[in-house]
Amino acid sequence: MRRHDEADRSTVARHATLPTPGPAKGFLKIAGITLGVILVSAIAVAAFVVTDYFNRFSEGAVTLEDAPEVEPPQIGAFPGEFSMLIIGTDECGEVSTGLLGERCSEADGGILNDVNLLVHVSAEPRNVTVVSLPRDLMIETPECTLPDGSIASATAKTQINSIFQRAGLSCVAKTVTQLTGIEIPFAAKIAFDGVMEVTDAIGGVEVCIGGEGIRDRHTDLDWEPGLRTVSGYEALQFIRTRHGVGDESDMARVSNQQQYMSRLVKKIMSDEVLSDPGKVLGLADTIVDNIDPSDELANPVRLAQLALSIKDVPFSDFVFLQYPVFGDPDDSDRVVPNYDAAATIWEALKAGQPVQLTGGVSNNNGVELVEPAPGTEPETPATPPSTDAPATPTPAPRATLDPAISGQSVDQETCANGRLR
Repeated sequence: MRRHDEADRSTVARHATLPTPGPAKGFLKIAGITLGVILVSAIAVAAFVVTDYFNRFSEGAVTLEDAPEVEPPQIGAFPGEFSMLIIGTDECGEVSTGLLGERCSEADGGILNDVNLLVHVSAEPRNVTVVSLPRDLMIETPECTLPDGSIASATAKTQINSIFQRAGLSCVAKTVTQLTGIEIPFAAKIAFDGVMEVTDAIGGVEVCIGGEGIRDRHTDLDWEPGLRTVSGYEALQFIRTRHGVGDESDMARVSNQQQYMSRLVKKIMSDEVLSDPGKVLGLADTIVDNIDPSDELANPVRLAQLALSIKDVPFSDFVFLQYPVFGDPDDSDRVVPNYDAAATIWEALKAGQPVQLTGGVSNNNGVELVEPAPGTEPETPATPPSTDAPATPTPAPRATLDPAISGQSVDQETCANGRLR
């Protein structure tokens, strides 16, 4: 069958009267074209953003030795349970070097993992447990393979915050797995500049200063009691202060950091952030620029998977715990594991159970619990629910933790137990 030439073909019946397009049809046509352009542009921008994030985030990603295998990332919440290690280092970047000056110039070149957080997310029904491991904790370390193929020997007793300097992120994860029995498929590192920029990206975090206020010459703090919104350098000062809270121990500082992290979670999961596309994109951009991930984490789709897994977790089931310790008999400035008390944590995580704290919010007076004001407690419904309403799932039984374990859930309010030093 031959193709018709242009001269043979007529697009309109001869002698027919062509209808004149009305203004409504013209508008709809223009609107349709405009919508099409917007959609194509949005898809192109989204593709660019994802590609850009992937390229930036995956550069230099670390392979975790002996980590469990995970399914490739896909759209939707991560299936099942997972654990992640997040370490915060004392590494000075461009911004913190300008602010801290002498503190950075006097560093001996080693980078310490001073903050060590094991984050565990259960399978459905979801709950989140974050365990802080004190920087002064003395533990056994396994043999670790370094990126260049050389071997870092096992040790009988090493301070946890020296492991990154000695053998890198993978060895910190391998050591924490040996200590806890919890497998870690994902890990990430964030430094001083990252802490400041994350708080800036969400518009700051409101923290509570109690006690006498905080005065700490080591972190250049002199703050009065009360609520204070911190961002940038002030956020870094707040989480670094040790001599300005509680008994001046690292465990008191950890409790204060847990107050900050609890309030950070509330802010990120609030409508103020989640309903603001600019803040969400800014936060994503900041994370990509300031976090060094393990290879299984270095994918924007994976990050979305993990975020979707925790977005509906009740604040009462989002809990920060401090790893239980004893004083080190060999060094009064160090601590050693309380294995029996810690076992109640690992048993709960492996069973997927939410936890019930029986200890205080801080064993070293780093923070104090703020009791809700009279009349602010949730009201009891005046009438019982209808019997026709769909049955709600039975809550998972809570695992009771050893009283030696301190911590707080996100729905609890705490204030720094400040002191003037």
